[in-house]
Amino acid sequence: MGQLLAKYDWDKKKYISQEWQDYAYRLAVFLDDLAHKSLYMRLAKNMPRQDLENAKNFVTDAYQVKNKAKLFMWKLKEIKNLARHTKFSACSHLP
Repeated sequence: MGQLLAKYDWDKKKYISQEWQDYAYRLAVFLDDLAHKSLYMRLAKNMPRQDLENAKNFVTDAYQVKNKAKLFMWKLKEIKNLARHTKFSACSHLP
């Protein structure tokens, strides 16, 4: 039991008090981009979780990715543009 507790870094989650903050931190770790964790905090707080998960799954499925964070942001932009395009096209059919 002591060995398990010794491996845990107690200071890592020192300032995480919300679920979205924990998600953003785990996302930054997954993308190997801890330098920009504040960006992921903002995204996790303001964007739909489904969009973030879809972009993360795209990165997971990609083969031999050199920069996971860059691919993630590209896919997130594509998802956002697609959502915006379908939203406007759906509104154009209204009388």
